[in-house]
Amino acid sequence: MLKSQNAFTVIELIFVIVTLGILSAIALPKFTATKNLADIAKGRSDVMAIRSSILSERQSQLIKGVNTYIPKLSDNNTILFTGDGAGRKLLIYGITEGTSDGKWSANGNTYKKYTFKVNGANIPFDYNSTTGIFSCDANQDGTQEQKYCYQMTK
Repeated sequence: MLKSQNAFTVIELIFVIVTLGILSAIALPKFTATKNLADIAKGRSDVMAIRSSILSERQSQLIKGVNTYIPKLSDNNTILFTGDGAGRKLLIYGITEGTSDGKWSANGNTYKKYTFKVNGANIPFDYNSTTGIFSCDANQDGTQEQKYCYQMTK
């Protein structure tokens, strides 16, 4: 009598495992790069929304006869960019504070200095309440933080 053998050989299993290992070694760095690009895109979107809301608030104040920019962008460390807490509003829902990649955090209690994190790098942003400018130190050829800032604000 002949027995039917329906199994993989050890060589076939090793070949499949090695192939999967090679594919994952190629895919993981690409995934990391994609995550960084997504964080930069999120940061760029946030920066544009913040800048737009600063200008919108300025327009509202000018209509009321007030000739100043909003004095600070947040009034607490939990939800950022909602306004100064004294009736001047920015983003309706704000941005939840965090310290991981793709998150914003406030530096100090003046609510004029913020940090956005990309790939472990902290990109510092400053708000100038005299000019209404929300910016970071952008340099395409500078430090990693400056390069990320450039990508987020170009």
